[in-house]
Amino acid sequence: MSRAFVFPGQGAQTIGMGKALAEAYPAAQAVFDEVDDALGEKLSALIWEGSQDELTLTQNAQPALMATSLAAMKALEAEGAGIEAASYVAGHSLGEYSALAAAGALSISDAAKLLRKRGEAMQAAVPVGQGAMAALLGLDFDTARDVANAAAEGEICQAANDNDPGQVVVSGHKGAVERAVELAKAQGAKRAVLLPVSAPFHCALMKPAAEVMAEALDQVEINAPAVPVVANVVAEAIDDPTTIRALLVDQITGSVRWRESVMWMAANGVTEAWEIGAGKALSGMIRRIDRSIASKAVGTPDDVKAAVESLNG
Repeated sequence: MSRAFVFPGQGAQTIGMGKALAEAYPAAQAVFDEVDDALGEKLSALIWEGSQDELTLTQNAQPALMATSLAAMKALEAEGAGIEAASYVAGHSLGEYSALAAAGALSISDAAKLLRKRGEAMQAAVPVGQGAMAALLGLDFDTARDVANAAAEGEICQAANDNDPGQVVVSGHKGAVERAVELAKAQGAKRAVLLPVSAPFHCALMKPAAEVMAEALDQVEINAPAVPVVANVVAEAIDDPTTIRALLVDQITGSVRWRESVMWMAANGVTEAWEIGAGKALSGMIRRIDRSIASKAVGTPDDVKAAVESLNG
């Protein structure tokens, strides 16, 4: 049996996430302590007792979600089910950093600092109000991409997230994305809605952020991961540190090819996916992409115990 550990992206954040794990497992608490030290602030206090609005700010949500995922991973390890239980790891957008840290390619401290910088750089790349993202539901990827291209009209509008067979997110200039919403409805989309995000992620408007991250990633040690990482921008497994570094830069402006990544894992024998960290969004996507992959979330101490029984069974 082949398994994948998958790590959620932005949108999964909730106040209180990971707190029960930290209370139940010293190794999980140590992750939050390490992230707090790396950032020089009590991010854990914001995660557990702060305001949802503040937690949702990109520069907070990104390291917070990584910390919660790694806390869950450390809880699994404490119960005897470590990264070696997986054949592959993968993460959705920022979740790729969580996957790399879980597989030992990045230290938790470096992942936290990189994600704080990534969040700040992505926010700063485009003035507020100039960019937008929209979810197009009920269109296949090729149709959604055609809609984005038609809506651009000289501006930027790209298919940013290929999430599952009926959900594609487009990103770019606000006017172009608004045109894409109307075109998608005309093409028969079930729904087409602007998303409550603070910047247009995963499109060419993020080029300034990619330049910041290229510089930041150059300063960080990246090791070969203990298990291969299925990378967002190529939708296949990689394990070479130089390639990992380059693709993390490409990921800022490139599409998150999640549907294809899951299809690649299924084609390479994966029959189980464990979503490590906050929420269950990826589990739902995986079910819609390929029902042959059983998918379960691991975000609480009870989830950890249930997962360990299955992983060690």
